[in-house]
Amino acid sequence: MHKIEIPLDIVDVEIENVEINKEGDIIITVKSTDKDTRCHKCGRKITKLHGHDREITLRHLSILGRKVYIRIRPARYQCTHCKGNPTTTQKLTWYEPRSPHTIAYEEHVLRELVHSTVLDVSIKEDLGYEAVMGIIRRHVQTEVDWSEIERLDEIGIDEISLKKGHKDFVTIVTAHTGGNIIILAVLKGRKKSMVKAFLSSIPKRLRKTILTVCSDMYEGYINAVREVFGDDIPIVLDRFHIAKLYRKGLDELRKREMKRLKKELPKEEYKKLKGAMWILRRDIEELTDEDLEVLKWLFRYSPILELAYKLCNELTAIFDGDYSKREAERKINRWKKRVIKSGLTCFNSFLVTLDKWMDGITNYFINRQTSGFVEGFNNKIKVIKRRCYGILNVKHLFQRIHLDLEGYSFFA
Repeated sequence: MHKIEIPLDIVDVEIENVEINKEGDIIITVKSTDKDTRCHKCGRKITKLHGHDREITLRHLSILGRKVYIRIRPARYQCTHCKGNPTTTQKLTWYEPRSPHTIAYEEHVLRELVHSTVLDVSIKEDLGYEAVMGIIRRHVQTEVDWSEIERLDEIGIDEISLKKGHKDFVTIVTAHTGGNIIILAVLKGRKKSMVKAFLSSIPKRLRKTILTVCSDMYEGYINAVREVFGDDIPIVLDRFHIAKLYRKGLDELRKREMKRLKKELPKEEYKKLKGAMWILRRDIEELTDEDLEVLKWLFRYSPILELAYKLCNELTAIFDGDYSKREAERKINRWKKRVIKSGLTCFNSFLVTLDKWMDGITNYFINRQTSGFVEGFNNKIKVIKRRCYGILNVKHLFQRIHLDLEGYSFFA
């Protein structure tokens, strides 16, 4: 049989024996080459050997598809400084006390968990489900470690539902800095008091790095931000949430008009309007000649819908334009006057929103910041939930999000 040599990559040990058991697993017996340890009472270095502890067997990285186990009897040392001369078992750097695996193997399992499930990794590695969960608990934090973060830049606050169709909300707080997203918190519920308490816990050195806070129009979040940061940090109400609101007015008008036209037009004429819903929702630059022909027929029968469509596109053009906050506010107010003068009622609800949230809406024009990173991240969380067949524990959800975001870099 041909043999190859593979470095064990475990420091401060000497291999005493290598064997293969009946199951085909590789058992490597080692002993420590360190001749001292630290006393568990006084912390001093001690060198007086006092026998060995019981033998332990630790799962290690597989070799050529075979399971590998490291077997060792840790040395015990006696302290000559402490009263009673207590003994201390030597602690080595490559495994954690009471863990059945080496650190290298546990880091391998954590890499396997990125974009995967506990059950899937359990099957692949032939490990118990609880053993995999134990690895997560030992290595993945359940809340943010502020010491690992240098700056925050943009804070995003949004909520998701843990159960589809249920109001079982959690608040997701993220930071967007240097093109990367950092998970800051998964908070049970969406009460203002809870969000306020978390924002208040942000260290002062990091508060100074916050440029904006992006949110939807939920007053609980906005009031929490204002009460913690005051007027020092602008709150940006996401332009895509705003667009959704004014386009909702157009869509409701379209439904009414299509219902009317279906009753009034001959079947052949009504067929010419097929696909109008999707055409009205697309950007005008993306429309084909066939799409424009459908719009031509639609607006011929519904001038009021044409007017609403043009007003929608005018407002979108303002958000796409290169304007200052003050210029944008003037243009939006002029747009509002045109809507009122037109007699259209489909935008009434949106006009109320404009009056209430104009400052937050136009804060977008300061640095063109949106909650796009929040919405994209929420979609990623939904994928995690589906992949794991639902996660109802907020601490476990934080761990899985943190693992998917940072797993490859932390456990590379």
